[in-house]
Amino acid sequence: MTDFTALAERYLAAWNATGTERRALIEELFTEDASYTDPLGAVTGWDDIEKFFAGAAEQFAGLRFTLHGPVDGHHDIARFTWHLGPEGGEPLVIGFDVLVAENDRIARVHGFLDKVPG
Repeated sequence: MTDFTALAERYLAAWNATGTERRALIEELFTEDASYTDPLGAVTGWDDIEKFFAGAAEQFAGLRFTLHGPVDGHHDIARFTWHLGPEGGEPLVIGFDVLVAENDRIARVHGFLDKVPG
């Protein structure tokens, strides 16, 4: 059975990582044909997921993704809330993601944005 809390924590670590570390985490976490979809885009595969994560890191330089609250999961699906903001500060962005796992790796992400900057 998948440890969804650990999977969500590693997923957010990939968002916070840079360069070769980000790529290594993406290849470790995601299936090769994984898809990521949120209101800002839809991508498939390691290369496009990496580019999407890198774009967010550039746009929100100096901010970090953190898990907010418990991870809820059953079967191969998990959901959780995350914050993006300065360490220990008020989050600039709040989101809610749903992960679909295959063999303890992420096959699909469905992301929602609950709070975005004006």
